[in-house]
This record gives sequence, structure tokens and C-alpha cells, in this order.
Amino acid sequence: MTKIVAGLLVLALVLAALATAAYVLIDDGDNGTDDGVRSSDRPRPDLRPTADSGEGAPKGLEEYYSQDLQWEDCDEHECAKLKVPLDYAKPGGEQIEIALLRVPAPDDRRIGSLVVNPGGPGAPGTTYAAQARQVFRDPLLEHYDIVGFDPRGTGDSAAVDCLGHNALDEHFAIDPSPDDAAERKAFAQEAAAFGAGCARLSAGVDAHVSTVEAARDLDVLRAVLGQERLDYLGASYGTKLGATYADLFPDRVGRLVLDGAVDPALSSRDASLQQAEGFETALNAYIDHCVDGGDCFLGSSREKGLDRLSKFLDDVDAEPVDTDDPDERDLTIGYAFYGIAATLYNQDYWELLTPALASAFDGDGTLLLSFADAYASRGPGGYTDNSSEAFLAISCLDDPWSLPVDKVAAQVPAFEKVAPTFGEIFAYGMIFCGGFEHRSPDARHQVRAAGADPILVTGTTRDPATPLKWAEALASQLESAVLIRRDGDGHTAYNSGNECVDEAIESYLLDGTVPTGTLDC
Repeated sequence: MTKIVAGLLVLALVLAALATAAYVLIDDGDNGTDDGVRSSDRPRPDLRPTADSGEGAPKGLEEYYSQDLQWEDCDEHECAKLKVPLDYAKPGGEQIEIALLRVPAPDDRRIGSLVVNPGGPGAPGTTYAAQARQVFRDPLLEHYDIVGFDPRGTGDSAAVDCLGHNALDEHFAIDPSPDDAAERKAFAQEAAAFGAGCARLSAGVDAHVSTVEAARDLDVLRAVLGQERLDYLGASYGTKLGATYADLFPDRVGRLVLDGAVDPALSSRDASLQQAEGFETALNAYIDHCVDGGDCFLGSSREKGLDRLSKFLDDVDAEPVDTDDPDERDLTIGYAFYGIAATLYNQDYWELLTPALASAFDGDGTLLLSFADAYASRGPGGYTDNSSEAFLAISCLDDPWSLPVDKVAAQVPAFEKVAPTFGEIFAYGMIFCGGFEHRSPDARHQVRAAGADPILVTGTTRDPATPLKWAEALASQLESAVLIRRDGDGHTAYNSGNECVDEAIESYLLDGTVPTGTLDC
């Protein structure tokens, strides 16, 4: 699971970036939640976070668990730095700082801190928290301090560096489904250069950005926030991080929501295959929506729409489309794929994909390129964060499995069977971890969180990035998990227009009310 070329896991912040890009460039069943009867009796102290005494800290980590955060004003929010060891096996060695951002709740209504993570892996959680008023609903904002953090290796937390600006542009522009021996060689060289660049430019940090290490950072954060237990909402890859935390520290699990869940037990090959199928399902839903609306620019049926889109991608592969990009980039096949895929994360953005494709069909790829840039966190002045580099560094450290480029062709038929449009792209993405030299010694691919308080896991029927079956699998692995299934389109379930989902999650986080069984919304 990588960011596009080895699969797609969401950066939740892409959606806001897409909205901005579109604004600039475009003119113009009640299942109920009241059956939840289980409730946590855990006290909810109305206290401003204070430093923990360090009691109960793992041996050698007392100074980290008892540190006192120094919150400072930053724009409209509060920011601080959390100190953690680079290597938990050597707590007395090198330290790194984890960037934090807090959106405080009103003092008279506050019940604690809710730590949040937008996924990726690689997305900066401080940016996610800064957008709290767009991401979360009022019941959470009124009762929780929303605390975001940039996981190690990302954002302002000892960020890994792998490629320069121009090399990153080339990375996204390259054909993600190479057509001949020369393109396959270039693609393999790109993968090797990415991993080698991380090792060369990241000064050893790239060996310590695993999900397990980030989960240990979470427990330090929990302690210094003055929380006996961790209350957490993680989206997409953030569910893997949350599940890993629960498995490491089950007795410190508070109220955990794992939204748009990842299945950590899947092999890399099966995860890529199922994600390819998920994006094909989302693409089909988009085309069906266009056709059902009448006078669809793609054609009068799903089959004709898919044929038209495939022809467009073939044409772009043969000859890139002109754009008005100030850096004089054309819309290549790589950029076209990323631009389309980015808009499939949320049904609300289908209306943006239509004018982008229509313009590209007419010879102007500017809008579709802007969506690819939004996915890649690229602004007019360059890349705004290192999320693309961190994505691969973290993913490949957790699971360095890869497939040699000359072995991919044998896998393509299986991928194209479930994803005729995008399957080959996801198949070739399986080569990318071959260029990375490090491996996490304690990566967790099986999670149980035995003894943890109830955990909510959500999945959506037509989620492109994290298929529903992943949420069902994670819920079955975690001993105390309760599953919420949202019938709908787009990635993640909370605050996606489904009141059943929203009320269930908010009742759980605010009151400890847990659905009595799987909840279908």
C-alpha cells in the first residue's frame, strides 16, 4: 500500500486541497444508534492537560513521560514540541521532536483531549487538527481539545527526505504502467532511486519511522497530555496506527475510533489487489452517476464511459496534454491517473472530476494536473510537505516486500480481472519497496488488543482506498471491536453525511455508549 504507484492510502487533507484547486480553476435509512447499551464508567475529568509524573512509564523512558509541554500561540491555535527518543531501544541516545497542534475546547465543556491522525502514512496531523472545524462536527469540537501531531518522519517531526523537487515531479509524471522494456527499466530505476535517496538524505531517521515507533510516541503524548487513557480518532492508515497502539498498550485504550480501516494482516500483494478493485468500484460508481444524470459526456452506459476513459488514458500516454502550468509541465499519464484517483476519494468531488476530464478531452489538462498536485501536496512554490516521501519510507519500513519488475507481468491478469482500468498500475506499484534497505524489527501484522476497552471500527461499502472488507477484517482481529458499516461512496465514514454514523461515533466518544453489535448505517 503506497501512495498511488504502489497503491493508494488516503491523505485526508487531499479533499480540502482539491476544493481549493477547484475554486481557483473552475468558474462558477434510519438504523438508529439508540440500541447502544454498553457504556464506559471511566471518569472524564474536566482538567486542562498537565504533565504526568512519569509513574508507570516504561523503564528508561521516565524523562519523556514526565516532560512538561510548552504550548505557544500559533495562528489561531496552540503548538508545542514533544521529545521522544529516535530509537526506543536506546532511550538515552538521540532525541527527536514531534510537532503538536491543539484546538482547545471551551473550558466549561471540555472533557479531555482527542488525538487525531489523518492517515497516509505521511500526512501531517498538525494540518489535520488545524482544519478541525471542517473535519469534525460541533459535538466533538465543543467537548474535546483536538490534538494533532506530525508522526515521526513527517511534517515538522524529523521529516524524512528522499527526492528533490524536480525528482519528485518526475516521480509523479512517470508512466505508472510501463509499456515496454525501456519504460520498465526506467520505472525500476525510479523505485531504486527513491529508496536510496531516503537512506542518503535522511541521516538515519528513515530507519526509525515505523508504525510501532509512532505508536510508542502516541503513548508518550497520552501521558504528557495528562490522560490516563488515550482517546483517539484515526482515519485510513491512522486506523493501523491506532490498532497498533491498542495492541501495544491495551490497558491504556480509552475511546478509539478507527475510521476507514486498514487490514494490517493482509499481504502487500493482496492489499494492492483489493485496493485496485476498490478504485475500480469507485470509478464505476462515478460513471454510473454521470450516466444516470443524463447527457453524460462519457457516453450513454457504463461500458461506453469506461471505454472513453481508457481511450483518453491511452491517448495521454502516447502524447501528454498541454496545460497552463507556470512550470511548463504537461499532463502526462502519471499526472492524469493521480488527478482522477484523487477525486474518487469523496463523492462530493465527482462534480470536480467531470469538468477536469471534459477540459482534458478538449486539450487542456490544467485542472486535472491541479488535482494530481493536490494529491501530491504540491503548491505553486513547490511541495508543501514531505507526505509522498514519508508514505513510502513508513510503508516500506513496516513491510519491505516487493516484486522485481520482470515478475510483474505475470501478476497483471489477476489485477486486470478485478480492475480493468487501473489494475496494471497497481500491479506495477508492487516494485517500489525494493529500493529500501531498512526493515522494522517489531512490525505488527497481527493485532488483538486483548483486554482493551471497546473500540469502534468503521468501513464504507464503496470506499476506494480502504475497502469495506478491510474494516470487517480489522474488527474481527481486535477482540473488543464493534463494527459500523456505512452504505455509501467515498473514503471514511465520519462526517460524510450519514447521521447514523455520526451519532454513533459521537455518542461513543462523548458518553462511552457502544452499539450492542455491528451497526449498519
